[in-house]
Amino acid sequence: MTPDIWMILAFAGLLIAGVPVAFSLALAGAVGIVAGLSPDMLATLGTNTYNSIAKYPLIAIPLFILTGLIFERAGVALRLVRFAQALIGPRHGGLALVAVLVCMIMGGMSGSGPADAAAVAMVMLPSMTKAGYPKPFSATLIAASASTAILIPPSVALILYSIVVPGVDLRALFAAGLFPGVLAGLALLVPAMLVAKRYGWEGTPVEGAERLTVRGTFRDALPALFAPILILGGLRSGLFTPTEAAVVAVAYGALVGLLLTRELTLRDLWELLGEAAIISGVVMLIIALAGIFAWAGTMLGTFRHMAEWIIGLTDNGVLLLILVMLAVLVAGMLLDAISIYLIMMPILIPVMQHFEWNPVWFGILLAMNIAIGQFTPPVAVNLMVTTEVAKIRLEHTIGWAMLFVLAMGCALALVAMFPSIALWLPGVLGYNV
Repeated sequence: MTPDIWMILAFAGLLIAGVPVAFSLALAGAVGIVAGLSPDMLATLGTNTYNSIAKYPLIAIPLFILTGLIFERAGVALRLVRFAQALIGPRHGGLALVAVLVCMIMGGMSGSGPADAAAVAMVMLPSMTKAGYPKPFSATLIAASASTAILIPPSVALILYSIVVPGVDLRALFAAGLFPGVLAGLALLVPAMLVAKRYGWEGTPVEGAERLTVRGTFRDALPALFAPILILGGLRSGLFTPTEAAVVAVAYGALVGLLLTRELTLRDLWELLGEAAIISGVVMLIIALAGIFAWAGTMLGTFRHMAEWIIGLTDNGVLLLILVMLAVLVAGMLLDAISIYLIMMPILIPVMQHFEWNPVWFGILLAMNIAIGQFTPPVAVNLMVTTEVAKIRLEHTIGWAMLFVLAMGCALALVAMFPSIALWLPGVLGYNV
């Protein structure tokens, strides 16, 4: 067998054996180096791991993770729920509408699906259960809606995509993800409202909501609603770069929690710094060790060979795009977004260039696919979070998950057929697409 095959088989075997993705990538890369290059080349492992994370834009990832944790602890989700509930009022599917809207707004602050799902589930699930919504439905809807966080800027997944794919403007990616993210949320809302009406689920107000007014709840929710405007407005005006926007978001979140909502203390902030460091450490470890796999695959020509094989499957770009999307969807059911980008993009970049697919549009399609994978069993990271909060088993949600997969799949198909849904806004804003 060739060294390429040894490396791929080693990676697959380690994953099947239950070895974490980060270490599977590193060990498989080492196997490829030994089998195809020279054992002496193992001396490059340290350099490759360092070079993988020594990138200025990566600073934004731990900072946006910290932003999401701060807003979650600051009581922002509850204030958004109260405002949305006062705005919508009691009606069939009212709480389902509230859940989707709040998830989308929270996604504009955290950039992380699991963090978004946790924050909204803890607030919404008790209210939805009291209103007659089955827990499996509520948990799945929140998990699916939270997946829009990797589309609606700021998005940790899109930050990584801009680093992996050379020449892509992160500001253009952020702008391109806005309308597809909203479209995905609306696609989830349609079946949710229809099902709620079919079964007569009443969107009863949260506790005490009958005393809430739109004006009062809007005033309480205003600091949260202003956060996405601050981030996107600063990027558009050129006031700060995407990495600097993450710093601004952390500072703003801390001020909101400490001075406005007053639900955040300095002790809480210190604990959140530690929690963000742990989460970021896991992310950075994957990125660092994936550098070994990427370097070995590049030196051996593995990625080039696989890309040539994929291109040789068909000359029909539309058919090949469908096949790629299905492959990414399956990967999204099993792996996290970071691992998917690091493993698949070295293979897909030559394919994208061969068929002249717009890299910004292609990045949004990948993100939508990965978003679907976040609430599709067997792994479904968002669904794991919400089912844990709801105290139900994951398998109880499979039927509802398939309904929402179909709904978001329709949104994905629209963006694939009409690229202007993603590309219109960055074009208007003058970004390079």
